[in-house]
Amino acid sequence: MIPAKIDPISITPKREKGVESVVEWFEQHKQSFYLLGWSYLSNQQQMEELFYRSILKVHKELPRFKSETSFELWVTSIFIHICRELAGDRSLQSLLESEPRQDFLIALDQLEEYEKEAMVLTYVKGFSREEVAHLLQVSVEKMKEVLFSGIQSLRKALGDGTTFNGCKEYHKDYIDYLERTLDRPKKIDLEKHIYHCQHCQQDLATFQDVMLTMLNLTDRIKDLHMPSGIMENVKAKLAEMEKIKQQRNKKRIRKGLVFAGIFAVLIAIDFFTGAFSNLYYTWTEEDQEVLAYLQQDLGERLNLEAESDGVKIRIKTAIADDVQTLIFYEIEDTNEDNQFMISYGDGVFVENEHEIMSTINYPRFYPPVLETDLNIQEKNVYHGKLSLLPLTKDKGTIKLKITRLLKLIQDSSDQNGFRVNEILGYETGEWNFEIPVTKQASIEYALNEETLVEGIPVRFDKLIIAPTATVLQYGINSKQHEKRIDALNFDDLVVNNKKVKADMYGSSYLDLQQDVNWYTLQTHFGPLVGEKPKEVNVHFASVYVTFEDQKVIELDASRGYPQTFEYAGSTISIDEVEVGMPTTVVISNHDIKKRAYQSLHFNIVGKDENETRSMEMESEAVLVDKNGIEYDMTKHIPYEEIEQPRYFETGYRVKLHGDKVIPKSLNIYGYNTMKYLDDVVKISLD
Repeated sequence: MIPAKIDPISITPKREKGVESVVEWFEQHKQSFYLLGWSYLSNQQQMEELFYRSILKVHKELPRFKSETSFELWVTSIFIHICRELAGDRSLQSLLESEPRQDFLIALDQLEEYEKEAMVLTYVKGFSREEVAHLLQVSVEKMKEVLFSGIQSLRKALGDGTTFNGCKEYHKDYIDYLERTLDRPKKIDLEKHIYHCQHCQQDLATFQDVMLTMLNLTDRIKDLHMPSGIMENVKAKLAEMEKIKQQRNKKRIRKGLVFAGIFAVLIAIDFFTGAFSNLYYTWTEEDQEVLAYLQQDLGERLNLEAESDGVKIRIKTAIADDVQTLIFYEIEDTNEDNQFMISYGDGVFVENEHEIMSTINYPRFYPPVLETDLNIQEKNVYHGKLSLLPLTKDKGTIKLKITRLLKLIQDSSDQNGFRVNEILGYETGEWNFEIPVTKQASIEYALNEETLVEGIPVRFDKLIIAPTATVLQYGINSKQHEKRIDALNFDDLVVNNKKVKADMYGSSYLDLQQDVNWYTLQTHFGPLVGEKPKEVNVHFASVYVTFEDQKVIELDASRGYPQTFEYAGSTISIDEVEVGMPTTVVISNHDIKKRAYQSLHFNIVGKDENETRSMEMESEAVLVDKNGIEYDMTKHIPYEEIEQPRYFETGYRVKLHGDKVIPKSLNIYGYNTMKYLDDVVKISLD
């Protein structure tokens, strides 16, 4: 029986209440959110970052909260979005060590992502089917199908078999019957049928057991207590941020150029003809990217300057559109030969962000580039750009506060022959700016083209040409569960014979509720200012695919180890099984040439299937570029300079925690792989 849903504590959506009210609300709901977070993440450091980001995001979005939905449902949607972000951040995962998983989390990990989310939100968070359908952007009927498949998958993960053997025409009624929402005529019909059908009796009993297992997880949260240190650390970080915001010692420094003699004449000519501006900017602006914007009248020279402890920051110009607000800056260290850069969110705050900026998108990431002509001229000067959120108004003044800079170092002695840009440390101070900005227009072009990638439909919906970027909006079909596209990477766009490269950091998922069988994404390319496209050529680079390919390998210690088996066209070795506390299983496949998979999805099942245990796994891997060159993962790897790298897992060391767990079988559910593409899709806009 499903427990009654408890109404969440309401909160007044007013920023004036401060972030403390959001922290207090999370304190009261932390246990259920903690378990939800653990269904995505694998260590306490990520969990701390999850709560920190969620509290900030909820506080920032409070003015947008609409009372038509429950506050808890609204917060959960934000929480899930950040969970997905952190779970997909491979660079962060590589730095943090995973922690042992609880047995029920191991079982949940074996479910498809959409199944796991539906199960946790329904049976742990306690949301109604309609609310979960709204969160996951599917229909209520689709939600019922997902819950059924999720319960079936969990049944398999718990070792109770792989299929329901009862009559399929009654499967759709199981959930409604157990939740006591089935129409009376259907209820009577099902009960009559069950009375005479032994298979359906067993099915329904097992189905109910799995549902109750999920419901009982709420009681088992006591074994997964949220450490008090997490919220304490979150509060400390929030307090530090608030302290910085309150230290408002604003400075505004403008520095202009005064011209005499012939320049005065030329400026006078420009007043009537406009002929001087391009020539003027060519003479006075070294940054070619800034020069292009100034010559197109898409921004103005600002030259705002602020100094702290001998470090000067100059804001050269700001270009705003519907995609982002791009700030071009120069940092000079007048004391030593250091180069510094600005990183959004790391000591960088827009104090009036909620007043003039949209929080729907996320700012772009621009990595440090020390090899440009400008940045190699002087050892103590760095020229860079910073992406902020797009404006909600046509004009505004950005109140930018900077309290920390990243100190860069360039080392040309990398073992692989690459130039290495690294963050050496930080420089603290206080630099304040008031930056006037005017939002420039963007042009949207509707696209109507569809193609197949690895047999999966991909459609192109929209092309957005903005001053700071070109954005391609597209959709990927998600109807096939046996094979799905996790990521689609592009090489370039060609518009009117002008080529723009894809931004390796510029892809994002759009939270749009359209066709339930499609999900929408955007990829950013370089700017195409002034172009009126007649034809767009889309050049693919690679695709990352997940395949569902199940195989069970029985583990027989009497045969001795190593033992080998064939899977996905490869020979995989079970090198060692050592029963103990914990039991260790070692699996390897070092032959990566022509290998179909890069990583495996698997679980190891013990002979005592009801035994409470947890599984911990370490993996070995090698990085290979498109040309087959391998890179040592223990050394620095400049990913930006490697052509389409692939990450092959070559070995696994699995530890089964418990009382001398005896492995019974290795259950493989599927695998991931990246495939290189060289296809071009031509889209006509006539």
